[in-house]
Amino acid sequence: MTEMETLLPAELVAKAREVIDANRKAGRRIVIAESCTGGLVGAALTEIPGSSDVFEASFVTYADEAKMGILGVHDGIIETFGAVSPAVAWAMALGALKHCEADIAVSITGIAGPGGGSELKPVGTVVFARAERGVDPDEVDADQKLFSNRGRAGIRLQAALWALELLLPEAPLSPAP
Repeated sequence: MTEMETLLPAELVAKAREVIDANRKAGRRIVIAESCTGGLVGAALTEIPGSSDVFEASFVTYADEAKMGILGVHDGIIETFGAVSPAVAWAMALGALKHCEADIAVSITGIAGPGGGSELKPVGTVVFARAERGVDPDEVDADQKLFSNRGRAGIRLQAALWALELLLPEAPLSPAP
């Protein structure tokens, strides 16, 4: 695919191609639940011809009401921990799996800025969760990252790239030390 064929950054499309190819080889179907990335991960995956072999669905649940209404995130979780929290990412990933037949779900919720950050959760805070069908919900992985503040677009790109990394078979939730 040439740059003229996509509006997305080349590194994002390349990572999406890697995800589609690896999951096709592994026989896995994937689903995404996105908040701060606003569908960027789903857009990258659908840039790849034949992605429907692997990519089942993308839920863009930007508002808290959408997280609750579409993915079934309990309002008490949002009230207690905030929308940008491992608990909400965990519930988003499980909700995405519940609403489709995919084998693995990755969720993303964060603060892309320029506003909305706090001392405890500064701009660039993004939380990811990964859930696999048939795995005990207590075993769902969640991890919080702080991406360098390269502006809203930079944070969203870093978050989308990491979400794609998490969709690779055998990918660790956190990078090795």
